[in-house]
Amino acid sequence: MNVADFEMLSTLVKERSGLVLTQEKSYLLETRLMPVARRHGLKGLEELCQTIKQKNDKVLIEDVTEAMTTNESLFFRDQKPFDQFQNVVLPQLLVARAATRRIRIWSAACSSGQEPFSLCMLLKEMQAKMAGWKVEIVATDISPEMLNKAKAGLYTQFEVQRGLPIQLLVKYFKQTGDKWQLDAGLRSMVTFREFNLLDHPRILGNFDLVFCRNVLIYFDQPTKAHVLKGISDVLSKDGVLYLGGAETVLGVTDMFKPVVGQRGMYQHADGVPAIKTD
Repeated sequence: MNVADFEMLSTLVKERSGLVLTQEKSYLLETRLMPVARRHGLKGLEELCQTIKQKNDKVLIEDVTEAMTTNESLFFRDQKPFDQFQNVVLPQLLVARAATRRIRIWSAACSSGQEPFSLCMLLKEMQAKMAGWKVEIVATDISPEMLNKAKAGLYTQFEVQRGLPIQLLVKYFKQTGDKWQLDAGLRSMVTFREFNLLDHPRILGNFDLVFCRNVLIYFDQPTKAHVLKGISDVLSKDGVLYLGGAETVLGVTDMFKPVVGQRGMYQHADGVPAIKTD
């Protein structure tokens, strides 16, 4: 791929999704976009780039963006955030929200749904404590294809083997052909919506918890700050933000600070203490 085509494609993807592609990631463009080119009857990436420049084909542009922003996910990824949710965050939220008995959770960049469905299974396992509570989980992604997969709750044997305990597989999934489908009741616990993190999340409402894990690593510093500002605007003053293990707010924004003793968890710098750590 020549330099001009790489720059055109990387600029297009950044403007539409925030994803930053450096020159050493050019192999990703070739790997992910060759199938897109073939699907549109184009000979290769050079013709794909020419078509975008000459025709401004919106469908092709959307397919390019989707191909570059589709990232893999797995159930109970990294495990610790889910242990924190079950043992630290949720018990304190049940006290803090006792008057309304309502909790709203946002799973941002949810990909094919493993993160929000992992939360659903944890909540289901705690249903005795959750009686009378309304927990709303909103899961968003930029990719319509991933959202459709997530809504179906249908996963391959390989996907359910990654992070999902066998007892939860047996309890909450049923085999459909060579795939596994999540129980309809659990699927109904999540509202899936198409959403670009470059947009302001006010249209999604306010939240008590936000999971935005392993997303910021793909953005440059200004884009990270922009996304975190939007999250800050919709996260309750005593709410909690989860980031991935390789992500931080330090050096990016002063709107959030780490929760003491809880890796990967952040709270408003000027808000009510989110989590008691004593």
